[in-house]
Amino acid sequence: MKKLLIYLGIVAILFGGLYFVNQQSTKSSDKANEGNPYGVAASKLNPETVKQLSDPNYQNLILPKDLDQRLKNKETFFQYFYASTCPHCKLTTPVLVPLEKDLGIDVKQFNLEEFKDGWNTYKIDSTPTIVYYKNGVEVDRIVGGVPETGATGGNTPDMFKAFFQKYKG
Repeated sequence: MKKLLIYLGIVAILFGGLYFVNQQSTKSSDKANEGNPYGVAASKLNPETVKQLSDPNYQNLILPKDLDQRLKNKETFFQYFYASTCPHCKLTTPVLVPLEKDLGIDVKQFNLEEFKDGWNTYKIDSTPTIVYYKNGVEVDRIVGGVPETGATGGNTPDMFKAFFQKYKG
């Protein structure tokens, strides 16, 4: 009988220890997700998205439900669609963010790499794409990014600036 109580005590201590370790693991996982606007564990995100979590150029993100709400509310705004894996977006975003600040406009960023339904939902054919919505309806868009150094084609910073100024109001 004494041995049985000892074994039960050991089992109870082991389960208690497992519970404690699991709680600590959950707390550290929650801390790792703090500041993660996607609301999921970083391990579930594309590695390129994870790299951007601490990049100051990728801090103005919008989730699909919030974008849908803006459209439903018939708001007027610019929307930037990009993919964290898109090399053109990686060149363009560092040009756009300071430009947006200089012009005093708030352009939310929608990551199509994490929200793949957005390609069809918002009729995006390629990234980067900036769409101007007026009263929740698309009015215009500019497609394509800044070209690589020495390359031709694409959009210049002045082209983006002109697009923003055209609709800035």
